[in-house]
Amino acid sequence: MGDLYDADVLEWSEHQARLLRQLVAGEAGNEAPDWANIIEEVESVGRSQVDAVESLWTLAFLHDLKAEAWPLSRDEPHWRGEARLFRRQARRKFTPSMRSKIDVAELYSDALAGMPETMDGQEPLPVPTTCPVTVDELLGDSS
Repeated sequence: MGDLYDADVLEWSEHQARLLRQLVAGEAGNEAPDWANIIEEVESVGRSQVDAVESLWTLAFLHDLKAEAWPLSRDEPHWRGEARLFRRQARRKFTPSMRSKIDVAELYSDALAGMPETMDGQEPLPVPTTCPVTVDELLGDSS
């Protein structure tokens, strides 16, 4: 069954769903579910949700940093709007159990690493080198 998982995860998942439905219905089957990969997939569902929130917050940080570093850029309003959008989307996806798994300081550091060295030939203005917000502040942001 591991071969099908590696070759065609969609077909594998549909097959596993059929096997699990048979088990729940009490029907005897000739084949056992692929428990190892099922467990891995269940764990990955939660991890992908954390990854989504982290990605959105990193993008929000990056856009806010660009707006702060180049406040006179014609793109500044666009960056601010994108940052607000990413924060709102992250708030909708965030669940309480994610709090202990997300390091906003690390996400901010990632965003700093993604900053361009120049924009339209202009050097950036100084930006904070440490994360200026907490998870609570990100979640409470009404914008």
